[in-house]
Amino acid sequence: MMEGRHEFLCGVVEGFYGRPWSMEQRKVLFQWMQMWSLNTYLYGPKDDLKHRLLWREVYSAEEEAQLKTLVCEAESRDLTFVYALSPGQDIVFSSSCDLTLLKRKLRQVSDLGCQAFALLFDDIDHSMCQSDTEAFSSFAHAQVIVANEIFRFLGEPPVFLFCPTEYCSSLCTPSVSKSSYLLTIGEDLLPGISVIWTGNKVISRELSPESLAEVQSVLRRPPLIWDNLHANDYDSRRVFLGPFKGRPTGLRAHLRGLLLNPNCEFEANFIPLHTLGSWYKEVKEEGKGDEEAYSVDRALSSALQDWMKELSLPLQPGRQVRPTDLKPLTLSVKSKSSDSSDNQRGAQPKCPMTSSRSTGALASDEIPADPVMSQVLKAGENQVSWSFSHEKTPRRGLCSGRVPLSEAQVRLLVGLYYLPHEHGPPAQNLLQDLTWLKANCHCVSVNGNGKKASPQKVEEWRERAGRFLSACNDVALLHGAVVNSINRAVLYDLYPYIWDLRNTLLVAKAFICWLEGRILSEGSPLGSWKNCFHWCGASSGAELHGVEAEPWVFKGGLSGEVQMLLPVGTSSELFSHPPPLFPTSRLYNIRPFQQKDKVELYRMVRQLHQRGKGSQDAAISHPDFIGDRCLGASLALCPEYSLVLEDELGVCGCAVGILDVRSFAKRCQATWLPAMWDKYPLRPHGASGHTATKEALLYFHEEQDYPDSLLYHFPSQLRLEALPELVDCSVSRSLLTALLTALKANGSQGVFCEVQPTDGLRMEFLTKLGFLEILRGEARPREGVVLGRLL
Repeated sequence: MMEGRHEFLCGVVEGFYGRPWSMEQRKVLFQWMQMWSLNTYLYGPKDDLKHRLLWREVYSAEEEAQLKTLVCEAESRDLTFVYALSPGQDIVFSSSCDLTLLKRKLRQVSDLGCQAFALLFDDIDHSMCQSDTEAFSSFAHAQVIVANEIFRFLGEPPVFLFCPTEYCSSLCTPSVSKSSYLLTIGEDLLPGISVIWTGNKVISRELSPESLAEVQSVLRRPPLIWDNLHANDYDSRRVFLGPFKGRPTGLRAHLRGLLLNPNCEFEANFIPLHTLGSWYKEVKEEGKGDEEAYSVDRALSSALQDWMKELSLPLQPGRQVRPTDLKPLTLSVKSKSSDSSDNQRGAQPKCPMTSSRSTGALASDEIPADPVMSQVLKAGENQVSWSFSHEKTPRRGLCSGRVPLSEAQVRLLVGLYYLPHEHGPPAQNLLQDLTWLKANCHCVSVNGNGKKASPQKVEEWRERAGRFLSACNDVALLHGAVVNSINRAVLYDLYPYIWDLRNTLLVAKAFICWLEGRILSEGSPLGSWKNCFHWCGASSGAELHGVEAEPWVFKGGLSGEVQMLLPVGTSSELFSHPPPLFPTSRLYNIRPFQQKDKVELYRMVRQLHQRGKGSQDAAISHPDFIGDRCLGASLALCPEYSLVLEDELGVCGCAVGILDVRSFAKRCQATWLPAMWDKYPLRPHGASGHTATKEALLYFHEEQDYPDSLLYHFPSQLRLEALPELVDCSVSRSLLTALLTALKANGSQGVFCEVQPTDGLRMEFLTKLGFLEILRGEARPREGVVLGRLL
C-alpha cells in the first residue's frame, strides 16, 4: 500500500534485539494487522546479520525469495512494507565504496518490490574516523549527506524514514531545543524524509502533545514514533502483555505515524497489537464526542475476549494447527543472555533461549500444610503434562489432557505481566502485601523484646499473610495451567516468565510462612531483621529511581521486586537461571518443618543413602541411623531452621540449617550426643562382625570441630536433601534460597556446608549458587569438602 506522504503510518516495527520472528509468524502478524486496520510493518530486527552487522552483504537467492514472499504478503494485505538497514556501527560516511555497497543492498531490496525504506543510526558511537572528520563538519552532517543521497537514489519514495542517534529527549545534549545534532538534522535533511523518535525516554511512559510539538519544531517535520512501550529485549525476566496506553489520540496532529516495537516473543503481542488497533481506529475517527475516545479498559476487554479464542486453538510452535492427541515436538528452549545496558532504543539484547484459597488465619504454633495441594488433587489438575517421546517417566506422575486457559487465568496472567512502568492489580496486591508483612513482622517475632504486639495487629498480620499465600497459590496454579494449555505456541513463549515468577514466589511464600514465631526481633543478640531490610524500602521498582527512570534501571519486573523484598534479594545468582528442558505442572510447596514430617524425612534420607551405596550395608541396619546422622540433631535442636519441600504426592526434599554453629555444638554435646551414645553404643569388632558398622557408629563418638577462622565468616551451616526424581530441579534451588533467606533474616552473615568430593553434581549445583571451597587439606573436617558463601 503506497499512498501519499501524509498518510498516518501505524503498525509494527520488528526492531528488537534477539531472535527475529519466523516467516510463519510474520504472516500471522500481517493477518492480525489487516484485521485490526493497521497499515505499516517495518523490517529491522537487530540480530538479522545482514540488517546490521553484515549490512554490506547482499542477500542470497534463497534469502531473496523469502524477502520477496514477505513483501508480496504485505502488499496483498494492503500493508506498507518498510525495509530498514542499520549501517551506523562501522560505515565510513566519506567512503564512496561504502556508499556504493549501501546503494547496491537497497537496490536489491527495491527490485524485490519494496517501495519504502529506513536508514537507522541508533545505538551507535558518536565518534567518527579521521577521514569522516576531515570530510564533514559534524556527525549529524555526515549522516544527513548519506541519507539525502540514498533518498534521491531510491527515487524519493513516499515513505523514507531516518532514525537519528539522538532519538529521544534523554539522549539529547544539552536538550531537545539546543541540540546541535538535532538542529542540523532538522535544517539539512530533505523534507521528504521522516525522522524517528521514541519520546522523552527510550521507553516512554507517556507521550504528550507538548513534548512532541517541541521535537516537531526542531526537526521541522512531525516525527514518527518508534514506540518501545512493549519492548522487552532489555530484561530477560520481563514480558509485557498489557494494553497500549499513555498515548492520547490527539497526538496525530504532531506525528507522521506510530510503530510499536513489541515483545521478542511473538505470542506475547496479541493484546498489545489488538489494543494498538483500537487506538488507531480512534485516531482515524477524531472529531467524535468524548464518549467515543479511546478507552484503555474497553480496548483491553475486547482484546482479552479475542485472545481467549486464540488460546483455545491447538497450535504448535510455528503456529501449525495439529490434532490435540499428537505428542508435542521436542522443546526448543530459549536461553537468555546476561543483561547489559549498552543498547538502548531496542533496549537490551535478549538472545534466543529455561486456586486454592488459604483464607484461614495462620495458627500461632505452626503453619498449616498448603491447602492448594489437596484441592488440586481433587480437581485432577496436578499431573505432569509436557510429554516427550524421550523423556523419562516423572516421579509418580501421570499425563493429563490439554485444556485452554480460563478467562480468570488469562486476566491474572496479563495483570502479572502488564507494562514496563506499571503493574496490573494482581501484581500490585502481591507487592503491597509482601511489603507490609515484611515491615510488620516484628508483630509475630519469637521474642517481643518487651513490646508485645496487640492481638488485633497479630490477627491483621495473619490475615494478610493468608491473602499473600493465596495469591502465591494462584500463580502456582497458573503455572500449571500454562504448562497444560492446548496452545503450545503460547506456552513456548511465556513459560520462562511464569516459571521464573512461580519459583520466586515459592521462596517468598516459604519466607512468610517461616516468619511467624521464628523471626528474631532487633532486641535479640542475633536478630537483625531490620538491618537485612534497610536497603529495600516500600517503593516499587519503578519508583525507586523516579517515575521517569528507564525500566531497565531496575531488573526483573515483578519477580525482581519480590526478590528485592527478601533478605537475600541482592544475590541474583540465587534467582536467575534458565528454565528446565522439561516443564512440569507439578505443584510444589516449601514450608517450615513440623514434627510429623520426621518419619518421612528419615525415610527419604535412608532411601538416598541406600541408592548412593548401591545396596543396604550393615552400617545402616538400624532404621533411624541415617536420619539421626544427617538430620537428627538439627531437627531436634533447631527445628525453626528446617524447611520441607513437598509436592502433591508427599515430601520430596528438605533443607536444614544451623544459625550459630558454636552454640549449636555446645547444645549438641550437652543433650543430643549423649542420647545418641545410648542409642548407638560402640561394640568390639568381634561382637558385630562388621568393621563398617563400627566406623559408622564412630560418627556419634567423634568430636566434630570447625576452625574459628571458618566460623568467624561463616557462622551458619546447612544441609540440603532432595529426591533425584524431581522433574523440575529448580525447586531445589528455591528450597536452598528459602533457607538462606531465613538464616539471613535472623542475622547470619555466611553459611557453609560439607560435600563429599565424589558428589560432582552437588558440587556443581552449589557452585552455581555462589558457594566456593573455603577449607582445604588438613583443615577439612573428616573427608568432606567445605563450601561456603557470604550472605
